[in-house]
Amino acid sequence: MAELKYRRILLKLGGEALAGEGGFGIDPRQAEFVARMVRNVVNMGVQVAIVIGGGNLWRGKQDGLDHGMERVTADHMGMLATVMNALALQDALERIGIPTRVMTGIEVRAVAEPYIQRRAVRHLEKGRVIIFGAGTGNPYFTTDTAASLRAMEIDAEILIKATKVDAVYDRDPKKDRDAKRFEHLTYIEALNMRLGVMDSTAMAMCMDNDLPIAVINLWEEGALERVVLGEPVGTTITA
Repeated sequence: MAELKYRRILLKLGGEALAGEGGFGIDPRQAEFVARMVRNVVNMGVQVAIVIGGGNLWRGKQDGLDHGMERVTADHMGMLATVMNALALQDALERIGIPTRVMTGIEVRAVAEPYIQRRAVRHLEKGRVIIFGAGTGNPYFTTDTAASLRAMEIDAEILIKATKVDAVYDRDPKKDRDAKRFEHLTYIEALNMRLGVMDSTAMAMCMDNDLPIAVINLWEEGALERVVLGEPVGTTITA
């Protein structure tokens, strides 16, 4: 087996990774697909932590803010949506034999552990997959920012942003055939070009701590395995 380049990763998933038809709800078959992708790299010896969004269940702006809801309330509802997704993915992983722990930024002790940095690292060292739910536990911060923060706290070697597009483009490639594909970007380029890879707070945090980012299509066979081996896939964002 080829030598691993990255032995501890933070995988950022959007809620749509678990979504059913129309991009809404939780489809157990989608959860099983994601679980199998994670199992592939776990079996290679990679320690995996996951941050998952909640957009398949609740979108704070469209569902809440646009209808007059208070931002803090909308964000707390979004946090709870990510916990539901985390539990669904935990179930899918454990059904295929991968020991998993859900840790949350807000306390939901009946269903998940509260996030404690040292305990999270210990879970990884014991070969358990961790799913971080409830974002950072604070309103006004996205799950992208939570991914950057948790990656730094657990000393991940790379943050992998899994999407349904094979790389970063300057325009939507589904709408514009002339969209430019990027194989490599610097943090500053990604920020200045407003490419929407991650929100600016998350990107700046990665830049300040020199944490590389890989943007890949999780649904492309072998993409996740190739990233941890250090092979060129998708778009990499570094200094």
